[in-house]
Amino acid sequence: MRKKIIAGNWKMHLNHLEAVELVEGLQEQLKKVNSEYEVSVFPPFTSIYPVSRILDKRLVKLGAQNAFYEKQGAYTGEVSTFMLKAIGCDYVIIGHSERRKYFHEDDSVIARKVRSSIDAGITPVLCVGETLEEREAGKEREVVRRQLLEGLKLLSKEEARGVVVAYEPVWAIGTGRNASPEQAQEMHGYIRELLGCEFAAEEVSVLYGGSVKPENIFELTRMKDVDGALVGGASIKVDSFMGIIKNAYQGGN
Repeated sequence: MRKKIIAGNWKMHLNHLEAVELVEGLQEQLKKVNSEYEVSVFPPFTSIYPVSRILDKRLVKLGAQNAFYEKQGAYTGEVSTFMLKAIGCDYVIIGHSERRKYFHEDDSVIARKVRSSIDAGITPVLCVGETLEEREAGKEREVVRRQLLEGLKLLSKEEARGVVVAYEPVWAIGTGRNASPEQAQEMHGYIRELLGCEFAAEEVSVLYGGSVKPENIFELTRMKDVDGALVGGASIKVDSFMGIIKNAYQGGN
């Protein structure tokens, strides 16, 4: 049975006081909801510790938006996966398109971060996805295949089964334009096929990310290979995030 997950990536939003307020409100609402989905939040680094202090792991899991691949050392400004594990993180996002674009992270760096996450006992959420130009050129499968296989290349088949994958078409992130349910299903099905062929990991959860809102989550998650969502802007307000959690398809994928 694949785990169903609704994950909130807060990006560079909310200070530590606002973060705590959001999680307190979210947890109060989650107590009233019977959902099949595991809920997780990914605050900025400055908010992870205060959020960890008030988090009820029965309701919400904790994640980080990035990490460095070395365990410790003279790496000014970096945070290791082992530090994140010590503070209570269950997940860490690796290879988000914004990290690839703005911070020039390539597949080899991302593979080392995935490896470090597994070593630290944290579940990596490996992000893959094509740009608009790549899709228009018919290269979307080629791009996703490369990012997926390169990102997992330092793991054994058994270790690869402990990863979560997030498909995020770059052209849909923060643009208000999301992939159609059929487009999402096509790529999620392809990713699951790759995972099965290369790692015997068909049961890995594959999430969709890209302008997810309460209004479109049901149609996306009712697709048989979409196991949930990596939510951006709609996750930094209790009402919109809860709308997504409540509206997500509750049938068995």
